[in-house]
Amino acid sequence: MKTLLTLIRWIVGLLFIFSGLVKANDPLGLSYKMQEFFEVWGWQWLNNYALALSIVMNVFEVLAGVAVIVGWRMRLFSWLLLLLIVFFTFLTGYALLSGKIKTCGCFGDCLPLTPLQSFLKDLLLTLLIVILFINRNRIKSALRTPVPQVLLLAVLVGAAGMQAYALQHLPFVDCLPYKKGNNILQQMEPPAGSVIDSFAITFKYKKNGKEIEFDQANMPADLDSTYEYVDRYDKLVRKGNAVPPIEDFAMTAHSGFDTTHEILGQQRKYVLVFVQHFNTWNKSEAAYKAMLQTAQAQRMPVIVVTPAASTAVQLLDTTKVAIVTCDATVVKTAARVVPTFFLMSQANVLEKNSYRDVAGFVDAMKK
Repeated sequence: MKTLLTLIRWIVGLLFIFSGLVKANDPLGLSYKMQEFFEVWGWQWLNNYALALSIVMNVFEVLAGVAVIVGWRMRLFSWLLLLLIVFFTFLTGYALLSGKIKTCGCFGDCLPLTPLQSFLKDLLLTLLIVILFINRNRIKSALRTPVPQVLLLAVLVGAAGMQAYALQHLPFVDCLPYKKGNNILQQMEPPAGSVIDSFAITFKYKKNGKEIEFDQANMPADLDSTYEYVDRYDKLVRKGNAVPPIEDFAMTAHSGFDTTHEILGQQRKYVLVFVQHFNTWNKSEAAYKAMLQTAQAQRMPVIVVTPAASTAVQLLDTTKVAIVTCDATVVKTAARVVPTFFLMSQANVLEKNSYRDVAGFVDAMKK
């Protein structure tokens, strides 16, 4: 039994550590997923707390995983893990049964799971944690004070510090479709081998006061002038999976013209500046000006991409930069830090940096 409990502790512990670290790589991503749940449940008042909840949850997952592996204070952590996994199982079960949430975000954007995969994973974890909970009094740590306390303190500081860095400098590992090395236009296309939605043209007619619907393959044999045409629409026959990694990406000029392909098709290098909002622009203005100065010296066009175009026009010199409007969700997905600089060659992302790393970005511009 001792060997079995040790094996289960390692499995549960490593899964929680992995889950916490993957999400700690991009805490904003988890906060956006939380806001998605809040939106569905009508709990928008919690949106302002989503990032704090995300950071705390990620730290706790890593901390709990290490505590379970070393067997420290299992009476406490077995309770905490049981409550946490029941909560997670509820979330993944809701995502699966409701169909309102595409992915639960269990492993962040780096390892997306379907709702079914997430739910089955949590069911397995629930079983393993219940076994640990039942046998919690049998589990003793081989480490003596103060080693476990020092280890867990280091884990806490490390997990929190990792997230603080990611929030300022972008994720350590960029798992988003806008990452360095990707071609944005290619990411806007459905994956190879995917199946598009299949529709059938459905007709609606009226005869003898009754409405009748049929498609082209099942037309009434007596279809004639006694049938009164009412409507025609496309009916979904088979749901496909042809969803591109990047959806709804469009850059619109002040005139309302979609300039996406025009911008991404430029033959010379250029810079995209993604700005979700201008609430903290004073913190990044110096970095922006340093980038802009280099761009002018290199004769590179600079395009500011933002959902707050009217504010951008007031704050920025429009003789030096172009300003285009883009959906807020797209901008916050493409750029976790406000602002984020993209060095582009046609639709290819050559470099991607937070404004705090403008020195490295400027060096890339000069190459």
